[in-house]
Amino acid sequence: MQKSLVVVTGGSGFIAAHIILQLLQQGYAVRTTVRSLKKVALIHDMLKTGGVTDLTDLEIVAADLTSDANWDQVMQGASYVMQVASPTPTLNFKNEDEMIRPAVDGVLRVMRAARDAGVKRFVLTSAYGAIFGGHQNRTTPYTEKDWTDLSAKNIHPYQKSKTMSEHAAWDFIKREDQGMELATVNPVAVMGPVLSSDYSHSNIQIQDLLEGKTKAVPKVDSGYVDVRDVASLHILAMTSPKAAGQRFLATTGETLSMLDVADILREAFPQFAPKLPTKTMPNALIKAAALTNPMLKMVALIVGQYAGTSNEKAVSMLNWHPRSAREAIIAKAQSMIDLGIVKA
Repeated sequence: MQKSLVVVTGGSGFIAAHIILQLLQQGYAVRTTVRSLKKVALIHDMLKTGGVTDLTDLEIVAADLTSDANWDQVMQGASYVMQVASPTPTLNFKNEDEMIRPAVDGVLRVMRAARDAGVKRFVLTSAYGAIFGGHQNRTTPYTEKDWTDLSAKNIHPYQKSKTMSEHAAWDFIKREDQGMELATVNPVAVMGPVLSSDYSHSNIQIQDLLEGKTKAVPKVDSGYVDVRDVASLHILAMTSPKAAGQRFLATTGETLSMLDVADILREAFPQFAPKLPTKTMPNALIKAAALTNPMLKMVALIVGQYAGTSNEKAVSMLNWHPRSAREAIIAKAQSMIDLGIVKA
């Protein structure tokens, strides 16, 4: 019997690699895209680290979100598409369109090719950034009903890009779906095991904490989720009849401060305790530093903000049960130690 083919974009990414791993383990055929075929060996290594050595059902092809070339061939024979790839945030952008336009255009380019190829369901990796921005004085957990308010002041271009590309996807489905269904997954901060020392920008926080590069932490609260659970939620969103037309917030429902994260690491890895921060930084200091340091701009916009989230929809509708935030954070740190990324 022929296996169902799933296209996963951006196969060398942190979340995408875990999705590919689980799809192969569950008996799907996978075709994944990369901007450059130089990433082939990296993807093979990551899958082997994750425990998959038989790669006969995996095909890796070159396709770029910024170009129409090759997307028609990428979609041939596919039943499902996971749109995980996203242009990497550039911190030193001249204007926000440099971040927003490629994100919106990339999603629509892949959706058009998927629709034209008769794909049944399209799962978009969106973000918590498309949910929480611009809500002042919030006191109740964010849910899938919430959208970032693009008219609010101080919305970071990365959050705008995620919000506008998800809006564009839903608008596309309303206008010209031709039978293709859409579901989105909106993860909070993603933890869990890295599969390679060549990992994404989102993982630097834990490395910096363990290596003593963070002397004091900003007062930033966040939800956390394990990458393995983000991957399983994508697959549930792809296969469950109930998931069509739905958004799913990928979160454990817990809210931790950055000091809480440091405390979890301190308890789990006592050998790193002397390097881990015990103090917080005043919000005013972060905001002042962000004026000259692009790395701090996004942090400065969320210090002191409420960050409660609910996973009730994914739990009740899809029977999704994520690991705890603590387990996800420890798994991330342990994998970085095991791979030699973090030096004791």
